[in-house]
Amino acid sequence: MDVVTVGGGPGGLYASLLLKRANPTWDVTVYERNPRGVTYGWGIVLPNRTLSKLAEADGPSHEAIADTATRWEPFDLYYEGERYRSEGHAFMSLQRTDLLELLQERCEELGVDLVFDRPVEDPRDVAADADLVLGADGIHSETRRAFAAEFGADTVEGSTRFSWFGTNADFDALSHIFVENDDGIWCAHTYPGTTSTFIVDCDAKTWANARLDERSEEAYLAYLEDVFADHLDGHELLSQRDKWRTFTTVRNDSWRHENVVLLGDAAHTAHYSIGSGTTIALEDAIGLADAFDSRGDVGSALSAYESGRRPVSESLQRAAERSRLHFEQIRRFFGLEGVQFALHHLTRSGRLSYDSMRRRDPALVASFDDWFAATTLG
Repeated sequence: MDVVTVGGGPGGLYASLLLKRANPTWDVTVYERNPRGVTYGWGIVLPNRTLSKLAEADGPSHEAIADTATRWEPFDLYYEGERYRSEGHAFMSLQRTDLLELLQERCEELGVDLVFDRPVEDPRDVAADADLVLGADGIHSETRRAFAAEFGADTVEGSTRFSWFGTNADFDALSHIFVENDDGIWCAHTYPGTTSTFIVDCDAKTWANARLDERSEEAYLAYLEDVFADHLDGHELLSQRDKWRTFTTVRNDSWRHENVVLLGDAAHTAHYSIGSGTTIALEDAIGLADAFDSRGDVGSALSAYESGRRPVSESLQRAAERSRLHFEQIRRFFGLEGVQFALHHLTRSGRLSYDSMRRRDPALVASFDDWFAATTLG
């Protein structure tokens, strides 16, 4: 079988290596629009539970990821000058460049042909020549665009503005840092790594007041360094062709058409505030490879892949949408008491409830209960 993967991100690389590993006689080629070693973004986050799935799917790449990743359990929320730490949130992170390099190396060990600096201009032409096309070309997928009618593609733009930065400031936990200044409310989403990731977002009103779009990159970096000075410990924000944007929610009525299939952000996006984008892409790749292991033909395998993966990804996407709306409407919740804000924030997506938080972090919930009792009974 001749397999072409459009897009050399984590999902596309992982799907390609898994298919080649299971089917050594297949010709598997990955086309990546960027030159080798060129990527954008900083770190990526994976929940620790994903490790067992990676270990079962491919031992060597799992070992390389495990050896490279930084692990932690706490989640830190900074609100009104106070830190609220919640335990029991097991995650790991690694630099996007490191993940890509180790997946590229594993692909080449298995005989996957990696072609860099080669954008696919017309996915329909590729589909006509290949037996199977994997559209793994991200949130702005050309594959999805070329087959938009067949996939029933739909995108919705959020209103919050955000951009990704790095910093050499150290963080020992996934952190959400809220700071209010004269222009409005800012939030930094940070997580550890050799270089810490530092995503900054703000609601539409704050963005309009700050007028960052009228400032040079040097000027808006200096502005943000001042906003988050108490948390950067004198370190700078590092820019990597960062662009301010709004978040695009991607949905498709179908992820497959004939011999073309979508995975990762090309098929569905999950807001960065729940940290599941790369996880979903890697698990899509596992689901696709498993479907081919159990089905003999392309049509049946793609149908099994979508029916197996769609309920999981849609559940995560619903949670991510609730989280996205929480950040877009953050002014509604500012002014809540500290521990009240903290528990509300941790349960914003619906994936965690009061009861599950009580099991995961009884000390935090007990603090909330004490506050609630004092407020309502006092």
